[in-house]
Amino acid sequence: MTQSHELPVDENRLRRLLDRAEISDVQLRYATGTDSRDWELFRSCFTDEVEVDFSDGFGQPVVRLKADDWVRGTAPRMESFKATQHMITNHVITFDDDDHATGVAYVRAGHHLPNSTGDSEQTVYGYYTNRFERTPAGWRISKVKLTALWMTGNFGVFQAALTPEAEPARAHSGS
Repeated sequence: MTQSHELPVDENRLRRLLDRAEISDVQLRYATGTDSRDWELFRSCFTDEVEVDFSDGFGQPVVRLKADDWVRGTAPRMESFKATQHMITNHVITFDDDDHATGVAYVRAGHHLPNSTGDSEQTVYGYYTNRFERTPAGWRISKVKLTALWMTGNFGVFQAALTPEAEPARAHSGS
């Protein structure tokens, strides 16, 4: 006899639970790949083409590009910092169908770079709204959207990371 608190396990419910876990893992690989500068791991998060929307807070235009190009463009920016730490939490995943989902997750992204513009820290607080597609290789991000709610610290850290003076920090970051 099934107790009222026991739910029967069926294949569809189990599949959905496994899908949620895999989608959360993709989000975490995104952060780990970025912070560890493991660009193969980072690339494994995306479909072959990806839409990138960092317009909120950074003013960058929304673009659709090959994931390899996205990774090639992201790597030098992130490697310009002495260290980064992206914490992704509070995953809420909704499914459109068996092969498409949206994941919303909080992010706190810390960026560290000693520089001549002031404080060496800059932190972005916000959330990602990512679109996921099931591929033969598993769930992947087809659209990444960062919504920055607020930022603290020295925003000049981003500009300093992209200047030639940042080269010594890059050389000492272990990258």
